[in-house]
Amino acid sequence: MPRTIWSGAISFGLVTVPIHVVSATEDHSIRFHQYHLADQGRIRYRKVCELEDREVPQDEIGKGYELTTTQVVPVTDEDLSNLPLPTARAIEIDGFVPLESVDPIRISDGYYLQPAGQVAAKPYQLLVKALGRSAKVAVAKYAWSGRERLGLLRVKDDVLVLHAMRWPDEIRDPAELLPPPVQVSDEEIEGALALMDTMTVDRLEGPEFHDRYTEAVAEIIEAKREEKPLPEAPEPEQP
Repeated sequence: MPRTIWSGAISFGLVTVPIHVVSATEDHSIRFHQYHLADQGRIRYRKVCELEDREVPQDEIGKGYELTTTQVVPVTDEDLSNLPLPTARAIEIDGFVPLESVDPIRISDGYYLQPAGQVAAKPYQLLVKALGRSAKVAVAKYAWSGRERLGLLRVKDDVLVLHAMRWPDEIRDPAELLPPPVQVSDEEIEGALALMDTMTVDRLEGPEFHDRYTEAVAEIIEAKREEKPLPEAPEPEQP
């Protein structure tokens, strides 16, 4: 069972839904450590005070905002937990929009929202059924990790999903990346469309959609562990 990342409530008009937030995704990447080539000792990073030139334990470390190089304003977790924001303790739904109106570039990580106990079951189902019947998604605000964020609420298999979203001013203008003007014929476009038709799939599942890089790294690690020759890279396909 994934651990709870955040607990609070969804605020939807006069309806309040207590929820727990858990990650909707898993990272299966192979992780590497840095080590000393001479003796394979682990290389670790330590937290050192610049003024005292000594390692500092976690209970002596706090956060602060640097006004100048000599003046820091300390900010505690208690300060941040008592922010004068309605989104500090709740996911506030501000409106509903069609999903196709949301640019995918603004959508980020996904989280499952779990109802917090029996008291949340009915309002949770109410929001799930209403969203499902409306064919819309909810746009909400919430405050996590030191900032207020924009989110998108949708339904997946009768479970509410929250997607983190970028604010409009966080999206860069792609105009400067446009290629120089060129002419493309109708025949070339039709050829591209015909190729797209041959590559169309119904679902993003199957052997074509799995992480071959992680598998290849695992094969290298296993070969080195058993002191066998490394697997050879496949020949690239001809265009």
